[in-house]
Amino acid sequence: MNYTVAIVDDHRLMAQAIADLVQRMDNYEVLYKAENGEELIHYFNQNRIPDIVLLDVNMPKMNGFETALWLKNNYPDVKILALSINDGEEVILKMFRNGARGYLIKGAKPFELKQAMDDIIKKGFYYSDSVTDSLVKSLNPNPLVDPVQALGLTEHELTFIKLACEELTYAEIAEKMTISTNTVNSYQENVFQKLAVTSRVSLALKALRLGIVPM
Repeated sequence: MNYTVAIVDDHRLMAQAIADLVQRMDNYEVLYKAENGEELIHYFNQNRIPDIVLLDVNMPKMNGFETALWLKNNYPDVKILALSINDGEEVILKMFRNGARGYLIKGAKPFELKQAMDDIIKKGFYYSDSVTDSLVKSLNPNPLVDPVQALGLTEHELTFIKLACEELTYAEIAEKMTISTNTVNSYQENVFQKLAVTSRVSLALKALRLGIVPM
């Protein structure tokens, strides 16, 4: 199965280089290139909806932050991989808050782009070591504080979090924990509330950032 990719970057040479790279990858094909968020929306209005959007952060007319938020609000199933030369913590955090499933520095190697897209398709998210380190520092600046204790997580909730970060369905999690799916749903509600997240993807990202599950 081939997954479709839209590339949104105002630098035409960069966009073309990324497109050429993606076209040579197994299981991926470039659907189109857009120069900014407004042009991307135009394609979406024509019902040309990709599986993945490779999204530049700094663009005219409608930048990566605005575009990611629009996608999050209107097409939450479309997976966003942010691409940027900026590795600042605030930029990375804002892109994740606005719906990005991963963040890749443009100086990354081609195999890292392939890995990032594979992870986003299979796991729902991607995080490089450098990005994860930045997020851990920004969200958990005091390594002496135990996030499990600080958040008031129970042993069962902690087990649920660890299993939720794996490629398991909730039915499989219930089987592993020898509990009902209703109880799993209850753990999910409690954990989402305690970690202030609204999806399994954001739960996994935050659990990794805070060191609740190992990187």
